[in-house]
Amino acid sequence: MIAFLGQGRMGVPMARRLTAAGHQVTTWRRGTGVTAAEAVEGADLVITMLRDPAAVREVLTAVRPGLRPGATVVEMSTIGPEEVRGLRDLLPPEVGLVDAPVLGSVGPAADGTLTVLAGGDVSGCRAVLEVFGAVRECGPLGSGAALKLAVMSALVPAQVLVAETLAYGAAHGVERAALMEVLAGTPLGRVAERLREPARETRYALALAAKDLGLAAWPGATLAAAAHRRLRAAETAGLGERDLTVIAEHVAEDDVEHDTERDAGGRRAGRAVPLNPATVPATNGMYSHAVRVGDTLYVSGQAAFDEEGRLVGEGSMAEQAEHVFRCLGAILADQGAGFGDIAFLRTYLTDMGDRAEYGRVRRKYITGTPPASTTVEVSKLFMPGLLLEVDAIVALPS
Repeated sequence: MIAFLGQGRMGVPMARRLTAAGHQVTTWRRGTGVTAAEAVEGADLVITMLRDPAAVREVLTAVRPGLRPGATVVEMSTIGPEEVRGLRDLLPPEVGLVDAPVLGSVGPAADGTLTVLAGGDVSGCRAVLEVFGAVRECGPLGSGAALKLAVMSALVPAQVLVAETLAYGAAHGVERAALMEVLAGTPLGRVAERLREPARETRYALALAAKDLGLAAWPGATLAAAAHRRLRAAETAGLGERDLTVIAEHVAEDDVEHDTERDAGGRRAGRAVPLNPATVPATNGMYSHAVRVGDTLYVSGQAAFDEEGRLVGEGSMAEQAEHVFRCLGAILADQGAGFGDIAFLRTYLTDMGDRAEYGRVRRKYITGTPPASTTVEVSKLFMPGLLLEVDAIVALPS
């Protein structure tokens, strides 16, 4: 029996293909009478196709007690290799794990023509995965997730690039039909054709594209980071659930609307854009991890708690500091920046006696000329057991 957890745009047609192929399938989605734990009872194979890393962790944590020894979890969401390896620690050792994200959207999901990028031992589930399309075995656990993000870090920025190209042409009197015709004869031709008109049906939501680029962020990915900022701005404008192809329309309107709002250096005077990268444990909804205004990034206080809101490194300044700086690094990478771009760092310690241990960790991440900084002792922080909190102001690369 197969339990399919997640019945969104991709999950519904994929589960239907399994049923049509003769498999016994139990499906689950939020808001139904059946719990995820009930859906996996007795299942030999558990497939997850969920929105983001937090959702996958939440659901697999809930079903973990009910997983049958010898069962295999096939994680088909796009969550990145680090998250996949974290799931291995989350699941019981007697439960197998395969990562198998897919390339393709709703149409290929219904037709069975997806490309399945599989990492780990697929010997026990390859026949099931072939129901969805061509299976490519990528290597050890996490390799499928890494390949998926590598591909998306090229495909998504390419669409943003063409959207900006169309906006540039319009601003300089280039006939759109002529520009599309010339682009058709280049390697970007297929991308340009996709952006000719925004898709009426959402095949690949803009918010998911932004999430994927956030997961793929690393300091050297300057083009992807710029594309990610464009997508986050479009998401803030309410376009998150529209198809990614709406980015061309958004770029054109955004550039026209704000054409005169430029600073002395010619850069657009930016509005405040909240940022909550999927690579950082989620907030409680009362704040954003960072807010970007133009080329300045304001990072909220980072503290040592995990995706479930649990304290990390209880009693250990070294462990908590490591966690904090990893979170800072993920936020910086999300915006194409690094620790060298920090202009100001502020640290709150509950015991100034821990300053030396904190400093040893800080020097691992902040090398060279240090930023302006302030360190203060406070009586307590917002969560019992927290030993420090760190916020920052960052001068982003232009």
